[in-house]
Amino acid sequence: MRIGIFGGTFDPPHLGHLILAEEALYQLALDRILWVLTEIPPHKLGWRITELEDRVRLTEAAIGCHPFFSLSRIEIDRPGPHFAVDTVRMLKEEYPHDGLFYIMGEDSLRDLPTWRSPDDFVHEVDGIGVMRRTGVTLDSAGLEESLKGIFSKVLFFDTPLIEISASAIRERVRAGKPFRYFLLPQVYDLILENDLYLPVK
Repeated sequence: MRIGIFGGTFDPPHLGHLILAEEALYQLALDRILWVLTEIPPHKLGWRITELEDRVRLTEAAIGCHPFFSLSRIEIDRPGPHFAVDTVRMLKEEYPHDGLFYIMGEDSLRDLPTWRSPDDFVHEVDGIGVMRRTGVTLDSAGLEESLKGIFSKVLFFDTPLIEISASAIRERVRAGKPFRYFLLPQVYDLILENDLYLPVK
């Protein structure tokens, strides 16, 4: 199988995430996408992030009806910080006969040389699915010079421009603004039922 790896804090998982994952599944001819929920990403240490189990419930609600999406606990059931290169290595052990395609935005591809062990990361993955982003300037020659052979693994794909972000949704909840149609109904209901993203009293 061709398996996509889609990582994030998913705080909360919204329609933009789902559209990106569906387009990656289709355009990259993937058989399955693993949603790799990260407890605390290394670049967000010290940030205020919603409790892990709440985000697990939200993500399961978001993807539960999709036959080719599943939640991976690869970064949930081991202590952090979690680096992409280590996650990919562990997933290769779990799926030794499958191709692993890491999904990221074009801005993350641009910043890839700053990641932990980027050469090893590029070596470990079978492909890197890159969502094109407007306004991102990519120095392809410099990136290829820094990470030899990277563009032999890069697969670009396009998604509709959806101006939705998890941070904006959290802010709308805190401010008492409407946010229902940024999310699937079951995710929206869970946020209300569990009083998530409300101002700290």
